[in-house]
Amino acid sequence: MLSIELDPRNLSADWRAVLRCVGITRASLGVQTFAPHLQAAIGRVQPDADIARGTDLLRAAGVTSLNYDLMYGLPGQTEADLAETLARSVALGADRIALFGYAHVPHLIPRQNQIDAAHLPGQEDRFRMAWQGFRQLGDAGYVPVGFDHFALPGDALAQAALSGRLRRNFQGFTEDQAEVLVGLGASAISQFPGLIAQNEKNAGRYRMLLSQDRLPTCSGVRRSSRDCALGAIIEGLLCRQEADLGAETMAAMLPSLAPFGERGLVETRGSVLAIRPEALPYARTVAALFDPYRQDSARRFSSAV
Repeated sequence: MLSIELDPRNLSADWRAVLRCVGITRASLGVQTFAPHLQAAIGRVQPDADIARGTDLLRAAGVTSLNYDLMYGLPGQTEADLAETLARSVALGADRIALFGYAHVPHLIPRQNQIDAAHLPGQEDRFRMAWQGFRQLGDAGYVPVGFDHFALPGDALAQAALSGRLRRNFQGFTEDQAEVLVGLGASAISQFPGLIAQNEKNAGRYRMLLSQDRLPTCSGVRRSSRDCALGAIIEGLLCRQEADLGAETMAAMLPSLAPFGERGLVETRGSVLAIRPEALPYARTVAALFDPYRQDSARRFSSAV
């Protein structure tokens, strides 16, 4: 299975022949928002016409599953802005929609220093936007995949979610059961059972390494057996809303889970932890409890909502 992530601003007519020749059937467009004033605020101006043209090009190239990456929590964004972007995405026929919360981490991404943090929506506003997207896309006929991904009923991702075959890797939610993910291109991440590796982020250096017949990876992390076990728990909670923690881990985590249990968001059955259906908006927050790297490096990560 071959998929590609693309910037609609760079989609020229030549891409059609290239994608068809390679056999790409799945693509993701970084749309973010259709609102011109929000595009200007984040320095990503891409007119509606460009996105529509890119969509038509990808369909003509043989892409049968097209995802739009959208964002909420942008500087100055209102619920009306989000509603219009969601409606336009539905009208253009996106098969999948990923609705992410904007992560303001200028200490990691220097270009974000150009964004005035005073104009960013607060936590309550962000949660309302996330819930708004969940409702609006559900009303439009999309199947929720987790809380922030959506797919049309006929799409393979929706089918996997409904049948309990949903998986999660560095690309996000997927129906692909393969244990290996190979990322091609600058900054792409590859995932293996015991290793995670990222390619060189600078496009020039990435091409230079390839020209020298060298692997273009710049960093990697070996996954311990403990990492893999915790990863399986997180995947189970996000994909199926339940996971078997094992008796030892359950006993260790009960104090952290207590606030969620007191509010009726989770329940335990022996060593199995389950997120209640009505608590789906909190799934990422619950899953984050099992990520020791997140807890040790809070400044490296954005808020779950």
